[in-house]
Amino acid sequence: MLRLTPFHIAFPVDDIAAAREFYGNVLGCPEGRSADAWIDFDLFGHQIVAHYKPKVGGADEVHHNPVDGHDVPVPHFGVVLEMPQWEALAERLRAANIKFVIEPYVRFKGQVGEQATMFFLDPAGNALEFKAFADMSQIFAK
Repeated sequence: MLRLTPFHIAFPVDDIAAAREFYGNVLGCPEGRSADAWIDFDLFGHQIVAHYKPKVGGADEVHHNPVDGHDVPVPHFGVVLEMPQWEALAERLRAANIKFVIEPYVRFKGQVGEQATMFFLDPAGNALEFKAFADMSQIFAK
């Protein structure tokens, strides 16, 4: 198994309670330290921090790049999981009636870098991608 050093990412949310519900209950991320304006979560061994940032003006413009016939939202973040974890998360999200930006599917099927992927938004509109490789040696394959 490929083992990477845990990463840290901080991202904006406009509702701390909604972030706590989504990341804590829907995604199942254990909560770490918190204050009124931020919450640490354990996202599959990685530290992510939801920081309060008020929403300003109208809807933010979302940019997309084409990848394997789908419009991938930019920016986005997420985690590479083991295939059984990815499958369980996909089922958990379906059971929670999460609307997918890109439904769970296998990208680059039969090609170098074949991977299972899915995209969805958190309540603040942050795009998340979770992926898995049947063969982890393909994670950086060209």
